[in-house]
Amino acid sequence: MVTYKEFSYSDYFKTELPTHWQEKRLGFLSMQTKNAFVDGPFGSDLKSDDYLDEGVPLIQLNNIRDGKHILRNMKFISDNKKKDLVRHLALPQDIVIAKMADPVARAAVVSDEFKEYVIVADCVKLTPNLKLVDLNFLIWAINSDCVRENAELVSTGTTRIRINLGELKKLKVPYPSLSEQIQIRTFLDYETAQIDTLIAKQEKLIELLKEKRQAVISHAVTKGLNPNVPMKDSGVEWLGQVPEHWQTPCTKYLLEIPITDGPHETPQFVDEGIPFISAEAIHKGKINFDKKRGYIKPELNDIYSKKYSPKLEDIYMVKSGATTGKVAMVETEEKFNIWSPLAVFRCNKIKILPKFLLAVFNSNHFYDALVLNWSYGTQQNIGMGVLSNIEIPCPPINEQQEIIQHIDNELKVFKNLENKANHAIQLMQERRTALISSVVTGKIDVRNWQNPINNNEAKTEFSA
Repeated sequence: MVTYKEFSYSDYFKTELPTHWQEKRLGFLSMQTKNAFVDGPFGSDLKSDDYLDEGVPLIQLNNIRDGKHILRNMKFISDNKKKDLVRHLALPQDIVIAKMADPVARAAVVSDEFKEYVIVADCVKLTPNLKLVDLNFLIWAINSDCVRENAELVSTGTTRIRINLGELKKLKVPYPSLSEQIQIRTFLDYETAQIDTLIAKQEKLIELLKEKRQAVISHAVTKGLNPNVPMKDSGVEWLGQVPEHWQTPCTKYLLEIPITDGPHETPQFVDEGIPFISAEAIHKGKINFDKKRGYIKPELNDIYSKKYSPKLEDIYMVKSGATTGKVAMVETEEKFNIWSPLAVFRCNKIKILPKFLLAVFNSNHFYDALVLNWSYGTQQNIGMGVLSNIEIPCPPINEQQEIIQHIDNELKVFKNLENKANHAIQLMQERRTALISSVVTGKIDVRNWQNPINNNEAKTEFSA
């Protein structure tokens, strides 16, 4: 690793920078013209009622991610509304900065996909003076840890910190010569692209593992483990053929109690008491009590428990909203209660094991059957009558146990591989972050670095 020869300690960045480097405020690096460094309009000037499905695009907090302007989940306003907000226009090659976490002061170059945009209240537009600073170097610098840490120091708030426009203008970045900025930008563009490619491969592996996991579950609960067993037509569209000795009863015949749900009223929440959960707590086959709706008084829980009281190995299915069909099993004997968006399945264990029914519910085939039976009002939902009458593959209990064991063993292998892939991603992300910080603060001297892509192109031309 090549380093600079002389360093000076920076009181602002709390680290050493190359002696010939400077520190510059973002306000100094912007164009010194009207509206070159502005935040978004006050809430009363731009309301959700102004949003359209097409027109002039807005830049919102969720559009600034990982150093990029992401054109996803976009909102638009009319051209007439834009004319009222001309002060807040952002053009391609401007910089947009998020005033709120996560993380605070993250920045991106405005995309050239549209000719103009309007920023919202929690965003800032900066038009850089390109005679003073390289555009993409500035993005790397603003997004580096050393700058972000200083942004956090001058931010306010507790649960979600915020930096104001005045503090952003005073925020400093390391400032080498323009030629060094270009070299640093070129180096980081290349090196982070290599790391990002490796991360993408690991993410692709994780997706493939998830697909394989689903395939294992779906095959095991619909076809069994014996590839040579005689098959029969189940007469159920979503199931197709099943082993000849399996049954396919309706769900309601496999349960200890009829399918039920929680109260159809909004409870009064209190600061402490009995946890009360709803659809958002159902996550990855588990109940996430950190995402509870709140607490209810024990007296209210007693009333609700007359209709339904949770029991170990009960299964919950979300029956309305964006996560319709997601399921989880009760794995605690601690007291809690549920709201109406959750349907309850309590297995008759003589007929079907809870883990087997959960695996059926987690299969792709069953989810496809649910989708065919959804109804739509203000949101997608599925009725408990439909859930009661969906036919379920049901092998003998001993075979259910074997299938559960097989699935558990297979999923452990996939989980181990997924953990290794996630660990590799974490290490690469840490490497990426450390590399950016080291280069932006001059810990690595890249002035003599040569882009391998350019070298390869030059060799190819010469050879030709």
